[in-house]
Amino acid sequence: MKRLLPIILGMIVLFFVQTQIHAQGCVAIRQFSGIGNAVGQGNILEKGEWNISSNYRYFKSFRHFSGTEEHPNRVADNTEVINWSHGVDLNVSYAISERAYAVVSLPFAYNERSSLYEHGRNSRHKTYSKGLADMRIGAGYWLLPSEKAKKGNTAIGFGIKIPTGDYNAQSTFYNVGPNGTSEVRPVDQSIQLGDGGLGLIVDAQGIWNLRSNFFLYYDGFYMFNPRNTNGTMTNRSRASESIMSVPDQFAFRAGLFKPIPRLHGLGISLGGRAEGIPIRDLIGESDGFRRPGYIVSVEPRISYMLGNFTTTLTVPVALIRNRTRSLTDIIESTPENRRHGDAAFADYLINMNLAWRIPKKVKEVFNSID
Repeated sequence: MKRLLPIILGMIVLFFVQTQIHAQGCVAIRQFSGIGNAVGQGNILEKGEWNISSNYRYFKSFRHFSGTEEHPNRVADNTEVINWSHGVDLNVSYAISERAYAVVSLPFAYNERSSLYEHGRNSRHKTYSKGLADMRIGAGYWLLPSEKAKKGNTAIGFGIKIPTGDYNAQSTFYNVGPNGTSEVRPVDQSIQLGDGGLGLIVDAQGIWNLRSNFFLYYDGFYMFNPRNTNGTMTNRSRASESIMSVPDQFAFRAGLFKPIPRLHGLGISLGGRAEGIPIRDLIGESDGFRRPGYIVSVEPRISYMLGNFTTTLTVPVALIRNRTRSLTDIIESTPENRRHGDAAFADYLINMNLAWRIPKKVKEVFNSID
């Protein structure tokens, strides 16, 4: 067991290396999460060691909900909006000390959106967006030193989300101009590459050793987006929704992880997660258009570690999809007309990651070559 302990700990730690959270539909949760979720190895890496990782995500959203009520007629009538989303994150993390860590995450995205209503409601067409999304930088700190963290530890992190992504990405819309001509317009908020806001991120993560070689993991974050609106036009009919809002974002995960020593590096886990966009921001105004809501999913994962490399596959499956009423829905409702917008959600998300922990021995080889 003593020989296996470093391997087990390494698997558990790298299990957190790419805990990325991504929207599963028109509720525009960006393709990044908290700061600590990208560098769970902070209490294992020695001072000066690095971790490099890449993460790929994919989903297709098409099921429409208002509240938790699904509208199956949208699919049956071929009027549903379909989003296909591909995201790749490149992450570099560094152990400043045994307990402190820093991370930089550079995300890229490619999105397609197919709809009728955005193209004159007569024929279905697609719009596109691709390129750099909003990057993030930050740092975190494990609360317990290694000698006191035999059963587990918790880290807190702080960071910023930098508006490097295009929040006015445009594409061709058909049948919307004079005499049914096409026009170049901003794409829907759900496939914009960024939101235009400088975000402030607070997060926490932890892992604790339970009986029978099970481990409890948990992590979550909240991103404050103080900017009110970003100036990007929505082309929606309601004046209150003519400009895109810059919303806050939140997420939380928890579950059980178990390494399988007999299978030499394999680990499995099962947990749940919730992520969403609130109706109102905690800091600043909340004007403009947003699709608030949340998704609750069951999250199975399998990971495999070989030396300093770890690969993981996670497939969260949606259990609850709730498109909550927006602030404009609430304000503009009347007793005779209760407004409640809808949003399209995915059934599941595919999330694949490859991480490389660079120990000091590898760094010494590089230095000797230089």
